[in-house]
Amino acid sequence: MKGPSQQFIWQDICEDTAERLAFVRHEPRRALVLGMRHDPLRTLLDQCEADVCDGAGWTIEEPFPDGGYDFIGVVGLLDAVNDLPGALIHIRNALVPGGLAIASFVGGASLPRLRTAMLSADGDRPAARIHPMVDPRAVPQLLQRAGWKDPVVDTRSLTVRYSALDQLVSDLRDHGLTSALANAGPPLGKTALDRARAAFGNQADPDGKTAEIFEIVTLTGRRSLAGT
Repeated sequence: MKGPSQQFIWQDICEDTAERLAFVRHEPRRALVLGMRHDPLRTLLDQCEADVCDGAGWTIEEPFPDGGYDFIGVVGLLDAVNDLPGALIHIRNALVPGGLAIASFVGGASLPRLRTAMLSADGDRPAARIHPMVDPRAVPQLLQRAGWKDPVVDTRSLTVRYSALDQLVSDLRDHGLTSALANAGPPLGKTALDRARAAFGNQADPDGKTAEIFEIVTLTGRRSLAGT
């Protein structure tokens, strides 16, 4: 298992989710947490003496095996689903009336430096190398369609500085954030990879490090008290 220093995005999201949960003073009694590492979140839920299910082996694009949760936290996952509205409906259906859901994932404004480097690598015949990510501007309507009550969508950015493209790629692999496309583009040859590395380095700050951006999108909402 990767250590938390190698999965800093999931660590950050879990800490943020725990802070949000504490702020709204929602004390779960039966909770479901789906996705990547969630130690800080699990610590808070343990303090609440919640009965916690980690959802291991569950598929977020299918109806959940059971329900009745008063809190569901989702760490990652939603950026790579084929049916986002369906996944949001499944989350809502697994909540008790009045139950709270908080879901965070990497959004569509992420990795602008990597995208530029990949375009430079492919030249006149760009290939699909990064799976489409969710535009947060489209999410409020999706939440309403999925029946979330009082939906809130907000974004923030994590900026990480890299000395080389290979370090960024290593971090993406550690996080499981490499392309989720079923039909990915052809592998980069040595010449194309050298172009990508050079293009990434050309975007560096004066100290030689390139600042890459991860947009974090967070969805918050409840199931109505009527249970609809």
